[in-house]
Amino acid sequence: MKYTCTIPCFDLEQTALSGQCFRLMPGKEPGLWSVISQGKLLSIRQNDSQFTFECEEGSLEYWLSYFDVSTDYQAMIDSINPDDTYLLSAAKAGAGIRILRQDPWEMIITFVISQQKTIPAIRSLVEALCRNYGTHIERTLPASSKLSEAGPSPFAFPTPEQLSRASLDDLLALKLGYRAKYIHRLCQDALEGSLNLDLLSSQNYKEAIDYLTSFYGIGKKVANCVCLFGLHHIDAFPVDTWIQKILMEHYFDEKKYRRIPKSQLFDRIIEDSFGCYPGYAGVMQQYIFNYERNVIGKNQT
Repeated sequence: MKYTCTIPCFDLEQTALSGQCFRLMPGKEPGLWSVISQGKLLSIRQNDSQFTFECEEGSLEYWLSYFDVSTDYQAMIDSINPDDTYLLSAAKAGAGIRILRQDPWEMIITFVISQQKTIPAIRSLVEALCRNYGTHIERTLPASSKLSEAGPSPFAFPTPEQLSRASLDDLLALKLGYRAKYIHRLCQDALEGSLNLDLLSSQNYKEAIDYLTSFYGIGKKVANCVCLFGLHHIDAFPVDTWIQKILMEHYFDEKKYRRIPKSQLFDRIIEDSFGCYPGYAGVMQQYIFNYERNVIGKNQT
């Protein structure tokens, strides 16, 4: 089926490059993108603020929710402190970013993979897991012939049961390195029920952080990524090296923070500078991450 609608504050390329999704990829024609999530395939075409969805019957509501279409991102942008000129510039540059509602299990494994990896490397490893262990998806959409061969392979992300078929040696053979032992253990935890995905999905942000970080291989940064991109706790604020750099260059005050222990420093800066965006600070995190990496960083290369 096809469905066309207008979506403000949405840009597929900005969202794809924002570091939250690794299976949203461009097609062979300008404006055409494809994505696979929870075993569903979507072809989506953008023409300015108009979007045409091409998907299987009965899956449109899933995709509208996936792209968080009902949320008013302009209201969030309008709430930015006018004195924070860096954030204003970042929001203007990345106003097309929306926080996708992705599958929590996929996000757990994806962001475990992401540790010390570039975005292309993460994408390649995610696709390798899908090809080797996921369920094949028939490309029956009329636009399928126009989707790039470099796009997502026609396989769903493997379930815990499917991925548990991989031995530790199998995972190492995919060049997952030290992450292989984390993924292997998480699969066992999910099968045994100690990692309860239904319970995780019912928890609030703080509960989810505490729960996730109790598992082998999941630290605070990965847990926050899962919360933001897999559980839609958009108050989550992942801190990686890009965000650390931003916080130190634009929000650090030597006099104010000189007595704060290093282990608490970034949490304190985030609380002071982004606490005024309750319930959606993670959207601001995406704006500044995108701005530093894809705008300022690109201009400096």
